[in-house]
Amino acid sequence: MRFSPVFDAEPWAYLGADEAVDVEHPLVRSIASELRTGDDLTYARLAFEYVRDNVSHPGDVPDPRVTWRASDVLEQGTGFCHAQAHALTALLRAGGIQAGLCYQRLRDGDRFFLHGLTAVLADDCWVRLDSRGVDLAFSASEDRLAYVADPSAGELDYPTVFAAPPEVVLGALRSDADALEIIRDGLLPSAL
Repeated sequence: MRFSPVFDAEPWAYLGADEAVDVEHPLVRSIASELRTGDDLTYARLAFEYVRDNVSHPGDVPDPRVTWRASDVLEQGTGFCHAQAHALTALLRAGGIQAGLCYQRLRDGDRFFLHGLTAVLADDCWVRLDSRGVDLAFSASEDRLAYVADPSAGELDYPTVFAAPPEVVLGALRSDADALEIIRDGLLPSAL
């Protein structure tokens, strides 16, 4: 089924900056400049691959650092899926490509968690990309997701493309806990 997005902001907001998607930061601009060769689709693919290949999830490494600002994610090379989505969104916007943030509600045993994605306007349609999916390839025509939501298990795909991260996400990432505690104690948000 094709992604049918709902937007929480005006179109120009999907090119803008905020505290977490710090498009104007010199590191974001520098990486974007290095990757910006060729057309928009080539750039979008390179930005996706950059985050996918250079930013580790703290649960995979393991790494106790918690990042939430795109520039910090890119500098430190670590971040939860939400933070990875902030980094990819910032790189895409820095390259002049509309992008936003999307979420899935997924189950892990008896707990739910919110999974962060990036939505990008590629080739005149919005697709969702999951830079956490280490084996996923870029696509401009279809969603590339590490997880498929199972509605019978209470999982769901939220249709909204957010211009800025919701406070529930930022609040969890800004907590004083380390990343490994956040994972162990289930402190990531479970729903929007």
